[in-house]
Order: sequence, then structure tokens, then C-alpha cells
Amino acid sequence: MMHGALEDITKAVGNTPIVRLNRVAQDVASEVYVKCEFLNPGGSHKDRLAWNLLRRAEENGLRPGGTIVEATSGNTGASLALLAAIKGYKCVFVMPDKMSQEKISGLRAFGAKVVVCPTAVDADDPRSYYKTARRIADETPNCFYANQYHNPANPEAHYLWTGPEIWKQTQGDFDAFVAGMGTGGTVSGCGKYFKEQSKKVQIVGVDPVGSLYYDFVKTGRITKPFSYKVEGIGEDFFPTSMNLDILDDVVRVDDKECFLMTRALTREEGLFVGGSGGAAVAGAIKWARAQKKPKKILVFLCDAGQKYVSKIFNDDWMRENGFLDDEPGLGTVADLLASRPRQNIVTASPRSTVRDVIRSLKELGISQLPVVERGKLRGIVGEVDLLRHLVNGQKTLDSSVGEILEGDYATVTPDTKIELLQNSLADAKVAIVTNGTDVVGIVTKIDLIDFLARRQREEAAPPSVLPPAPSAIVDLALPKPAKPAAEPKAKAAKAAPAQETAKPAPAKAPAPAKPAAKAPPAHAKPAKAAPAKPAAKAAPAPAKPAVKAPPAPAKPAAKAPPAPAKPAKAAPAKPAAKAPPARAPKATIPPPAPKAAKAPKTAPAKGRAGAKPAPAKPAPSKGKPTKRR
Repeated sequence: MMHGALEDITKAVGNTPIVRLNRVAQDVASEVYVKCEFLNPGGSHKDRLAWNLLRRAEENGLRPGGTIVEATSGNTGASLALLAAIKGYKCVFVMPDKMSQEKISGLRAFGAKVVVCPTAVDADDPRSYYKTARRIADETPNCFYANQYHNPANPEAHYLWTGPEIWKQTQGDFDAFVAGMGTGGTVSGCGKYFKEQSKKVQIVGVDPVGSLYYDFVKTGRITKPFSYKVEGIGEDFFPTSMNLDILDDVVRVDDKECFLMTRALTREEGLFVGGSGGAAVAGAIKWARAQKKPKKILVFLCDAGQKYVSKIFNDDWMRENGFLDDEPGLGTVADLLASRPRQNIVTASPRSTVRDVIRSLKELGISQLPVVERGKLRGIVGEVDLLRHLVNGQKTLDSSVGEILEGDYATVTPDTKIELLQNSLADAKVAIVTNGTDVVGIVTKIDLIDFLARRQREEAAPPSVLPPAPSAIVDLALPKPAKPAAEPKAKAAKAAPAQETAKPAPAKAPAPAKPAAKAPPAHAKPAKAAPAKPAAKAAPAPAKPAVKAPPAPAKPAAKAPPAPAKPAKAAPAKPAAKAPPARAPKATIPPPAPKAAKAPKTAPAKGRAGAKPAPAKPAPSKGKPTKRR
């Protein structure tokens, strides 16, 4: 045997390094370290598990040439396939269809047979990958069913091997051990060993939104699980290999948090890990932020990133699923809550009576109430539960609702994406929104439908135009009539419209300036009839602007009147009694000559402006006759 060589690849399992995270954890006071289990020969910590599973199986009579059957998310299968290749066993692996193609192809590369089953079925469904694996094992002679979810050899591998290795490497110099919660082998085995060495070490589990663990640890209730994208952690049933009593705390993360942290670990720390590793680090940082004092945290990185290149490290896949920051998606639960009228969250206590809850539901017009005890969510009680309770007749109206709590709900956080919320509501009655231990909202299917419908209406709506359309026209039109009024005595009239727009006090225009300063903006519109002032010199000229469009000065005047013309028709009805300027346009019409004379009563300075149209009275006889009103 050559010096320094190993007997076979199985002897290279273990002794993986521990390194510090520098960039992704720089915003927390705690020190975050990672155990690089993805550097094992099989690409994950499951190499340790596979070694112990086969050791126990061979002790129990597994013979050479036998078949190994297992339900796996990919990592346990890869480790078993590696050992089977050396020891001469055949393999049949059953996987859920959400697993990456790289995992499936990797198992087949070792010569294993792979059976793919649907993910979105209950664990007890005959089509589930758990039940399918069990059936294949029963039908196969000389077979070893690894059964990692219920095999005590799973946590034993980490109690005998991983835990002691970490303790030796660190000399116990860490405050918390953080790992993803899957089969429970790592958390239970390592946790047991660490607790035996020091009671001060805290064991923290990380669970994805959609899994059962978080709600059960926090509330003691079994909620409705639903599908999620991250692989290798979380469960929709309770494996016996998981010891939840060993946990000091549980942190929840969603798919987006997992995947973005996975990519950050690769690009900023050089750690090419899978989604469960990103989940563990994201959970550890979230937990660190909640601590009052800095701690030394050790995070367990399960597997390598090569198996997720087509998913987590594929921008197209990430974008399609709404996980990239540059992709807006449909929003979050926080967006949905913000779109509704603000509501007070009403809860019940487990000691509340059925009578009290019925009264609350009736008064508030709602169909379910969260049940909270000492700040922790215990479940919900709804109309159907109360109806069933009353129909059965086993209890009275004075019975406590704690006896009829319902677990058919999902819990989400304000940061949960709408796409994930939709998955949860497909399987559960309602989603309860929690922020830590606080209940901050309840979302039903109709809430989600209403939010999405409103969003579609907003997206389909045409772009909004400037609201003050008429004033915009006036603003654009006012300067134009001012330009043609460049005739000698019309300078004051030219200044007046400009001053009416800007409302500054006129500096050079003596008499007309004062009325312009007094005249409110509402009168400014009819004052555009002032372009008729040039008619003082040439009566025919201003007469035409009033009716037609004269040559040079009339072009702007023709554009200007359209704006005042509309208010002139509408305004006389309302402002006619208020403001004489509204009557000024009527001064160009022969019949209301007396009305034009009234103008000087309220605006003496405008008396000039109102008097000048008088010579313009014969003008209509030269042009087209004006209509009487």
C-alpha cells in the first residue's frame, strides 16, 4: 500500500473543514461558521449515514448481491449508490418529481434504477414515494430497505461520528448548532452528543415554509403541509428518526430566502452548496439577529451545488419562479394585507366557550377565529367545526373551544410570496400570517382572489393622463394670445393675461394691471376675450377674432378662444352672477349690449376692456351675423 493512500473512496468520508463566513454574515454581530459536509466523496453528509445504514444491514444479514431500496431526495441515494458500487449491491431509488434532473441522472450514472413519484400527494397516498419504496422493498427478495426516516441507524451515525468530529475540531467553542430539518438524523444525533458535552449549546432547526415541523414545535398543532421548492429539508409527516425535544428553537425560511442565500454563498464565499445549505445559513443569520448578545454559530452545510445547476443556479428557472430580485412577481403576503382595509385581529382563547365564539363570528361577520394561548398560536376554530360540534350533540354551548380546534390551516409570514401562498391555500382552508409568535392577519381564498383581480385591473388600466386637462389647455393657451397683442395700446392687455397666469403684480402696465391683479384665476379664462382689445384701433380686425380667425394676430386668438369658449358657455351659467368677465364675451353679441355696460360696476379697470368691444358691435354686420342667445 502506497504511503498516504486510502484503501478506497469510503475512507475519505468525514474530516470536512469548518470555515468562517465573512461577507454574507457581515451585518450580524455574531460569528457564523460552516461545516463543509458537501466536500464528502458522495457530495453530502449522507455518506456518513449510508456507511452506518449498510453496517447495520450487513450485521442483520444483508448478503452480497442483495438490493438496496430507499425513498430519497437524492443525497442518501447517491451515498448508498457509491457504497453499493464498491460492495457489489444493486440499488432501486424512489424520488419525488420535484427533484433536480442532475440528481436523477447522477443516481443512474451509478447503475441504480430510479422510480419517480408525484410530490403533491399525502405521505399515506399509495403514489407517494414513501409508500412506493415500501412496496418495492416488500416485493424484492434479498432486499434491504434503508428506511432512513424510521431507521435508528440514521441519528446514530451522527451521534457516533459527526458530533464527536465537530466537538474535537472546535474543542466545544461554539454557542449554537444550526441545521436544516429533514429526516432528523443530523439534528437529533449531533444534538444529543452536544447536549451531553455541554447543556449550554443551543440546537436550532431550520424549516421551510410548507413543512410541518415549525408549527408543531411552536404551537403543538399539526397544520396542513403544502409543497415548496427547496429540496432535502422539511417534511409532510413526522419521521421517528427526528427528536424534536432536542431542539431549543426553530427558524422558518421560504424558498426565495433559501435560493438567494445559496447563490450568495457561491458567489461571495466560494462555497458551492445546495439549497438546503442556503436555507441553513439564512436561518442562522435570521436567528442571530434575534439574539441579544453576539454568539458563535456553527451551521451544517449538507450538500454540493452541482446537483442544482439547472435550477437554483439557472437564472431562467429562478426568474420563472419569481425568485430573482429583478423579477417583481405577484408580490408578497404583506402587499395583500396592505391592500385591504386595516382590520383588528380578533382571537379566541382555548378556554373561550362555544357560545362566545359563535357570538364573535356573528358580530364580526367572519367564518373562523385563531386560537391563541400565552402569545402562541394553538389553532383555529371555524364555522364547520362549530357546526359539527353542535350536530354531534356531544358538547354544549358552554364547552371550551380548546376541545374542537382545527388544524386545517397553513401559516405564512408577511414576506411569503403570493405564488407560495397560492400553493398553501390550495391545500388548506386559510393561511394565518404570523410575525414571530404574533398573529398579524388571516388570509382566505377569496382574499387572494380579490387581491389578484384588483392587481389585474390596475395593470390593464390605461396610463393615467394629467388630471387637470382644462387648466392644462388654459396654461398652454394663455401665452399665445398675448403675443399678437403687440400693438401700441394693447401692451397692457398683452401683459394682463400673462399676469393672470403667473399672478405677479404688473410692473409697467398702469391701469389694466390692477384689474388683472384683482381678477381671480377663474375670471382669467373669459378675460381671453381681451384680445378683442386690439379692436380699439381697428374695429374690423377684432371683430373677426371674435367670430372667425383673422390673419396674423388672430391665429393665436383663434386658438385661445377655444379654451375660454368652453368655459364661456358653461361659466355664464354659474359665474355670470359672480363675475362680469364672464359677461364680457357676450359683449360681442349685439343684443346683450346693456349687459356689457354692467361690467364696469364690479371691475372699473375692466370698464375699459369692456368699453372697447363697443366699437366692435358693427363688426358682426361686416362678417357673419352672430346668433342670438
